Parts: sequence; structure tokens; C-alpha cells
Amino acid sequence: MNIISQKSYAKINLNLNITGKTKNIHKIQSIISLISLYDQVTIKQIDNRRHQILFKGKFSKKISNKNTIYKTLNILDKKKLLKKKYLVIIKKNIPIRSGMGGGSMNAATLIKIFMKNKIIKLNKKTLQYIHNSIGQDLKLGFYKNLMYLNSNNTVKTLNKKAKYYLLLFMPKYGCSTKYIFSKVKRYSKPLKNIKNKFNNLGSLKNDLQDIVIKKYPELKKPIEFLENQPGINFVKMTGSGSCFVAYSKSRNSIINSFKKFRKNYPKYWSVLSKTI
Repeated sequence: MNIISQKSYAKINLNLNITGKTKNIHKIQSIISLISLYDQVTIKQIDNRRHQILFKGKFSKKISNKNTIYKTLNILDKKKLLKKKYLVIIKKNIPIRSGMGGGSMNAATLIKIFMKNKIIKLNKKTLQYIHNSIGQDLKLGFYKNLMYLNSNNTVKTLNKKAKYYLLLFMPKYGCSTKYIFSKVKRYSKPLKNIKNKFNNLGSLKNDLQDIVIKKYPELKKPIEFLENQPGINFVKMTGSGSCFVAYSKSRNSIINSFKKFRKNYPKYWSVLSKTI
């Protein structure tokens, strides 16, 4: 077969409410958008006894051997859905432990490649099993538009558009999702009429942000710096961190803020992006 390649887009949480907890996971309400930052997932059939996985790019280091791609291929093999072996190459542009769902989105993209090219067929039961095994973010990779994750763990596509230019930044360290969620002691009241919140997205919060800032108080300064830049509507963390996002309706404003940010905070990873 020929080499097949597909973009694996990052996601950001425009808000994140922790409304409670079941036995295994926290209940989350979140408005989610895909953004233009992406990894590249490439596959090629190989004549080998085992699959091969290769990570390339700036953020290819420190990825566990038992990563989301490994787990996905392992599940598909156990279910006897893959008749051949494949080389899977991931070019990592999305930082790990950033809160942008890079690993889960990579796994979702791999599954979509297999399904689109009729290499595998998945029923809802098997797909749900993969979701439960890999992580709940995986299901987000199967939606294209603005999404709403409800506290009952269902995802809906919203007939809304959140058009923002973005400045993403994060320190050289990432946040442990397990640790950050372990520090949640209080729960928010569930939001009602979520579609009516779009006129004031800046007022919505990420309940995990204060936990991250308490652990890493040095993050306050770059956040405040961007909040005070002309044309920046609001700044908030995505997921469980440690990536923060500055939102603007103005392309020129976000570019100017980006130049200033890089000059003042050169040790932080930063990049421009936009909602899609």
C-alpha cells in the first residue's frame, strides 16, 4: 500500500467545569474547539512481525513506550482487526502534557486513517472500548466543529462558531493530569443553557487553572502580561495544563502580542494558531 498521511489537530478547552466525580472519573463540562496546530500521522504497511512506531519532531522525546499509538495498535491486534503490520510515524508539533490532547488526537487520527481506507471496521462497542482504554479525549478526535462535552460524558457538535486568533504558550515543563485532578476538592454547579454563554466566553473558567498556578506561581506573570496587551480578549488554561491560550478577535493584535511575548519570555514555548 502507499504511504498515507493525515493531520492530527490539537484541541483547546474554552472552559472546563468540574461538576462532580464518579467512581473512576471526574464529571466535566467543557466547550472545546480544534485549532490549526497539528501533528502529522503517517502510516505504511510493512513486511514485519511487529508494528513499528516512530516519533519525530521537537516534542518526540520523553514519550512513553506504551503511548496511545502503541495501545491503539495493541487493542486492534487483540480484536484481530488488523491483518497486516504497519509503520506509524508521528511528527510531534503539539507539546506533551500541554492539555491539548495530542496523544489522544493522534490515536483518533490513526483509527480514522484505518477506517477511511477500509483497513478496519469498528462497531460502536469496540470504539467505546478503545475510548475507555486510551482516554476520554480520544472521542473528541472524531468531531470537526465546535464541541460541547457534557458532565454525562457525551459530546455534541454545537451550531456555533468561535473565531479566535490564538497565542499559545507554556513553560518547559508539563502538568501531570493525574496530579492536577487529585487536587480538586470543590465542584462547580453545572452550567445551563451553554449556547447562551457564547456572548461572554471570557467569563467562563477552567476549574483546574488555580490548582496549576498554585503549584507553579511563576505562571502568573506571563498571564498578566498578555491580559494587559491591546486586543487580547482573555487568557486561560486549556485542559489540565500547562499550556495557556490568549484569545483575540484581531489577527494584528495577536501578532503584535506574540512578538512582545517572545521578547519578554524567551524561555517559554510559544506559537500562533487559530480556531478551526
